[in-house]
Amino acid sequence: MAVSPEARIHPSAVIEDGAGIGPGCVVGPFCHVGPQARLGAGVVLQSHVVIEGDTEIGDETRIHPFAVIGGIPQDLKFRGEKTRLVIGRRNRIREHVTMNTGTDGGGGVTRVGDDGLFMAGCHVAHDVQIGDRVILVNHASVAGHCVLEDDVIVGGLSGVHQWVRIGQGAIIGAVTMVTNDVIPHGLVQAARGELDGLNLVGLKRKGVARSDITALRAAFQMLAQGEGTFQDRARRLGQETESAYVRQIVDFITAESDRSFLTPGRG
Repeated sequence: MAVSPEARIHPSAVIEDGAGIGPGCVVGPFCHVGPQARLGAGVVLQSHVVIEGDTEIGDETRIHPFAVIGGIPQDLKFRGEKTRLVIGRRNRIREHVTMNTGTDGGGGVTRVGDDGLFMAGCHVAHDVQIGDRVILVNHASVAGHCVLEDDVIVGGLSGVHQWVRIGQGAIIGAVTMVTNDVIPHGLVQAARGELDGLNLVGLKRKGVARSDITALRAAFQMLAQGEGTFQDRARRLGQETESAYVRQIVDFITAESDRSFLTPGRG
């Protein structure tokens, strides 16, 4: 991929040999685009943006000043191996955001989906896997190897511990430390993150049927108060439910995990 003649590049920007700049891109003043970077069609780098490493940025993504995208991992085990960062389409990446490439130990690729919003000062560490329509509010940090599924929201000044999974549609309150996996559509808040309910506002905004919301409420109560271990309760739910949303929670809990779970009523 070469530099498209349709791209607009400010004279003060540095585009290193080998970089790919797609049609309709705008590269603003004092940006630096490294030799392995590839910008899709219509990508905008406003000014003072640094794109490093083997980094692919999807169409129509907009990156604001002083973001550093594709820097090497903040991991003492990293020894310069060839790893990547892949960012999807139509993301909005605000000021001072940092996103790192992967490591050999984590599969070698950090991935960000489509249509995300990464507010000022956010950090996405090595080997993180982020789905579509994810929002990281100002100064939220996601540590290495985490998985954030589609439609997750992480509140401002919050931190997600390495290897944690956050299920689809979950919401994390501001100034929260998340140390264990969060079920899909869960609501987590408090300084040492506690699973405090369901993201009912998010479910209603998405137009989820009342019957499914009722089933989710009942499932949450069973997970909180039923007999046996957390996984035992989830397996019983799987045998009893007809709701696809409840089944999603069951599948998430019974899948392989490197962390334990935030459970109702305790962190």
